[in-house]
Amino acid sequence: MVRCSTGELYTGCTVNIERRLKQHNAGVGARFTRTRRPVVLVYRETCYGQSAALKRERQIKNMSRRQKDLLIQRASATTE
Repeated sequence: MVRCSTGELYTGCTVNIERRLKQHNAGVGARFTRTRRPVVLVYRETCYGQSAALKRERQIKNMSRRQKDLLIQRASATTE
């Protein structure tokens, strides 16, 4: 999940997160992020298999903004 310059969150899945971040920030990523650059990585998960990744992406996209913020906070608290 990335936070756009507008404060909005964008969720997607990829096999190469560094490449995908560069694409988003170069304006060749998703249409949503093109006009909201720069983006900053705020949350990531590892899934095993494309099917599992797409299911998890859908779950996160269906969360409320508050739920997403809590997910980000919990993840950053465990990495500090």
